[in-house]
Amino acid sequence: MTDATLPQDAGAPTERGDRVTPILFAVAIFTSAALVFVVQPMVTKLVLPMLGGSPSVWNTAMVFFQTALLAGYAYAHGLQRIGSMRIQMGVHLGLLLLAALFLPLKISGVLGDPDPNAPIGWLLATLALSVGAPFAVLSATAPLLQAWYARVRAGYADGQNPYVLYAASNLGSFLALLAYPLLIEPLMTLSGQRFTWTGGYFAFALMVVALGVVGWRRDKVAAAPVAALETSPPIPWREKIVWVLLAAAPSSLMLGVTAHLATDVASAPFLWVIPLALYLLTFVIAFQDKPWIPLPITLVIAAAVSLACIAFTAFRTGDWVLMFGLHLGAFFLLTLMCHQRLAARRPPPDRLTEFYLLMSLGGVVGGAFTALLAPVLFNGVWEYPLVLVLVGLARPLNRAPIRNWEIYLFVAALLMAGLPPLLSAVFRADWDFAWWFNNNVSDNMPGLTQFVMLGPILAGFLLRDRTPALVVIAGAIALSTGYIARGYDAAFTDRSFFGVMKIGVTQDPRLGGQVNILMHGTTLHGAQPRNPAFACMPTLYYAPASPIGQTTMALQQRREGLKIGVVGQGTGAMAGYKRSSDEMKFFEIDPLVDQLARDPQWFTFMSDCADGPIETVLGDARLTMADEAPGTYDLLLIDAFSSDSVPTHLLTVEAIEGYLKLLKPDGVVILHLSNRNLDITMPAAAAAQALGAANLHQLYQESLTAPDMAEASTEALILSPTLEGLAEFRGQPQWGELADTEVRPWTDDYVNLFGALWRHVQRTNGG
Repeated sequence: MTDATLPQDAGAPTERGDRVTPILFAVAIFTSAALVFVVQPMVTKLVLPMLGGSPSVWNTAMVFFQTALLAGYAYAHGLQRIGSMRIQMGVHLGLLLLAALFLPLKISGVLGDPDPNAPIGWLLATLALSVGAPFAVLSATAPLLQAWYARVRAGYADGQNPYVLYAASNLGSFLALLAYPLLIEPLMTLSGQRFTWTGGYFAFALMVVALGVVGWRRDKVAAAPVAALETSPPIPWREKIVWVLLAAAPSSLMLGVTAHLATDVASAPFLWVIPLALYLLTFVIAFQDKPWIPLPITLVIAAAVSLACIAFTAFRTGDWVLMFGLHLGAFFLLTLMCHQRLAARRPPPDRLTEFYLLMSLGGVVGGAFTALLAPVLFNGVWEYPLVLVLVGLARPLNRAPIRNWEIYLFVAALLMAGLPPLLSAVFRADWDFAWWFNNNVSDNMPGLTQFVMLGPILAGFLLRDRTPALVVIAGAIALSTGYIARGYDAAFTDRSFFGVMKIGVTQDPRLGGQVNILMHGTTLHGAQPRNPAFACMPTLYYAPASPIGQTTMALQQRREGLKIGVVGQGTGAMAGYKRSSDEMKFFEIDPLVDQLARDPQWFTFMSDCADGPIETVLGDARLTMADEAPGTYDLLLIDAFSSDSVPTHLLTVEAIEGYLKLLKPDGVVILHLSNRNLDITMPAAAAAQALGAANLHQLYQESLTAPDMAEASTEALILSPTLEGLAEFRGQPQWGELADTEVRPWTDDYVNLFGALWRHVQRTNGG
């Protein structure tokens, strides 16, 4: 006799009388989900400094976590083959205690420092050694508890739909992820986070013990073990493939939009968690009994927003708040669409763990495509717009006859989408028109881009029920805007783990004609005129009039034979200052950057302009500079911040203290702090003040009369171990002292990037 057929007088609890069991299951699954998703940004933040703060660290880490989740779901699915729920609970509790041997969490040093030429394998293996066991066991909790709930509550109505607990699980994950950037990261050190998480882990283990007691008592009341669920027919392989694909698309989109947004802001948890939190929120909505957003409404809104997003994906400049909203809105709606389609296809409760296993497999497939395969297949970040287009195939098919007006509208949309490339050719747009278009149109959002693309967007929206037509129009929009938004004519494009590097070509008549430019996203990492008369003149942030140029030349006037260290190689423009008596060394994490800077086909600062050889040390600067002799450098330039993706570990109190130790008594450190989206100046100044280091600040505005590519506005902070080190700068009006700040200095144990973003927003808005 099963639980469902027990007579009431046999002692089975009534639904009114057994309110504790559902609450206990809900709290346990909520807690486990929160632990699983808080640990992801926390552990990735721990490992991030070893790989230079690249956004690819997060994407690769997400592939690891998705794979570990798959392992946990596979374990949960296999455990269901054991008939006794008591044994299942005992096994799971035993594995939880065994995995606790890896606590408190820390980054394993077994594999040593990462090889910058092959960082992916090191990162995946290090994460597996550091957090793999507790994460995999915890991740199995959601399907396990739902399967146990379906058996324990088999006699009740709620036991027939354990998928409701999946919404509770994802709600816990969602709230935990929101809490990380808003509460946990700003208020707690990494050490505090690690030990608090460990406490939560053991609290959850006690909940599993309590659930074991519930299962034991349930068995005792029923006079027989809790029965297994009735077996439903096997799932066809075609349906399983659909499950995997519907799960893969959102996973790929999540990593794609994360990389797109993080490249020009900061590779930081407060940005990583937003797409992941939205991803989880879509599960909450999709698996509700009565979804907050029904599928028909999702389909309508998703068509409009996704087409607009595709139209502007190529344009990375503009109002960043609006662009964030557009990309995250499209990602949320397309992900919700896929997950609602998945929820509509969910199997009976006895196939629950298999369903979650295949969903997890889809997550791994989508994540691996974006983080591991796409960098090998594509020389640019083409996977994001590609998946934005292809996810349209997840929409339902309309099999009604095609009407003539639909054909006319489809053809008109394709013709209008082809108009921008045609205009580009008419205006000889190899760079002039495209660059004007990118800066003057896409920055302000109105104008020609909106006018031209409004037609295809409207047509695609009207044809949203014709899935193939919608996908083709979306693809045409992506190709058209991608062509127009090329910016500088890209003579070379390549991709490494650390990002996509492009060499653009522009013309500046006042610099003798052609100028080659090194770009990462929309950020310029250096430029060099090709005319021999100007080729050895450092440009942009390194120009003689900039704070970097001023400081370098002032120190060269002090003495012959300076020892100079530069963190962040770029085009090697600093080599233009090297005299025969000087010794110069670059510290660069990306081998591709060193390769391009040393190739005379593109840049000749290092090969032709420097007087004498220059060494490049590959690896994260904090790790490689630890091998340098203290008290030997006259000048250190910390220039890893010219990209708006900030390796924050280079600005901590410990990092700056390390730079100062490498200096001679009158040596100088230059912190290049130019950033479009974050206030990183105040934490740096707070660190200098905490160390008692002499420091001066300058915000340089480029000259309006200089050639276009000669200078760039630059913000810098110079520091020295002694007052004598900055003596000649103190009397100069362009240098000044920053007032004491209440901003908390960043340390290796504490970084608050959300606060840096908020301060920048306030300053921009005049707050």
